[in-house]
Amino acid sequence: MLKRLTIGVAAILLLALVGLASMIRIVPGDPEASVARPAAQTAEAPPAAGGNWTHPLLVVPVQGVQRSQIVDTWGQARANGARTHQANDIMAPGGTPVIAAAPGVIEKLFYSEGGGGITLYVRSPDRQWCYYYAHLQRYAPGVVEGMQVKAGELLGYVGDTGNAGTGNFHLHFAMSHMEPAESWWKGQPVNPYPLLAGRRSAP
Repeated sequence: MLKRLTIGVAAILLLALVGLASMIRIVPGDPEASVARPAAQTAEAPPAAGGNWTHPLLVVPVQGVQRSQIVDTWGQARANGARTHQANDIMAPGGTPVIAAAPGVIEKLFYSEGGGGITLYVRSPDRQWCYYYAHLQRYAPGVVEGMQVKAGELLGYVGDTGNAGTGNFHLHFAMSHMEPAESWWKGQPVNPYPLLAGRRSAP
């Protein structure tokens, strides 16, 4: 009798377990959900033409050159196509005065044999812009690093130093949008042509 009772209870328990199991539904999970994903990269894209910045028109940095005479040389091929030009070349006779396109502080005087030759970097008062003058023949008397300059102030003279090519007198003028703590050789190059040609006051 006890044996039959034990068998009966076992059978009831078995049936109960089977019924409970039928009520449980296993849902396959998302295989990627269990993989730890790295935090999203939130580094800002460098500013470029058309970014969220404004800039007043520049003074033409070569004395005697009119805005209408400036040609947009940004993006032209250089070194047999090995690189693109990230500046504006302003043609003028050797020795023509080069003046500040915008106010700022002379941050660096630098000589680059195979590049810009005799160069000069001016940083804007808010440190958000750097203006680059290259292929100079020489600096103006009294020009030193740390010197404050006003727009239109004499900086140097048009030359053909560096990789300009002998007799290819011009000013290579470039500008970069900077983070305040960035050094003079860094920043994001911006096409200065619209600001030189008077086309608009902001990209």
